[in-house]
Amino acid sequence: MEQRRPVDITTRAATTASTTTTLDADAAKVLRNTYALLAMTVAFSAVTAGFSMAMNMPFMGLWMLLPYFGFLFAIHKTRDSAWGLVWTFALTGFMGLTIGPILNAYIAMGGMEPVLMALGGTAVIFFGLSAYTLVTKRDFSFMTGFLFVGILVAFIAAIANYFLQISALSTTISVMFLFLASGLIMWQTSAIVHGGERNYISATVTLYVMLYNIFLSLLHLIGLADD
Repeated sequence: MEQRRPVDITTRAATTASTTTTLDADAAKVLRNTYALLAMTVAFSAVTAGFSMAMNMPFMGLWMLLPYFGFLFAIHKTRDSAWGLVWTFALTGFMGLTIGPILNAYIAMGGMEPVLMALGGTAVIFFGLSAYTLVTKRDFSFMTGFLFVGILVAFIAAIANYFLQISALSTTISVMFLFLASGLIMWQTSAIVHGGERNYISATVTLYVMLYNIFLSLLHLIGLADD
């Protein structure tokens, strides 16, 4: 009778651990390219925001949505070519210009402290959530419907409150965007890890827009606390 070999439990555990803690080559490449492009776009936005502040550019209000959606459309159509990079920098540079007047307003009211606190909070949230998703490798695809419906509701509420100017609703919208954008950072990172996202331009744009929303939400909430 053939004798079965005993199962090496330690070998199996080590193999399982190695497969769950390492990314496949495609996911690692997309992740590297995404973070590299995200860093460059954030730096470019900082430059355009500084220019906007120095020039005292006026707040665009809802008019900013026209070029914003135009840039998003162009990125979607060209995301598989070099033009996708061009439109990505165009979008992020434009968003830097739009945030300049907002920063000037907060600095005029409370100095640099609210801005620096919002920047620090944004960095902590992004790196914390990204690290959690990469270490645990949890699949957050189950949150897709909730997150995108939530963003749509918050976006519509923000447009409505632009005309209504209700302070309590404004605070609620900021809290909604803060939590939803945080969830989308985990969702997008998880999509890269699990193979649901293989285009680093699309991933970068999603993460950048979420960082933009988190920063503005924190700035608003910190500004309220200071006031």
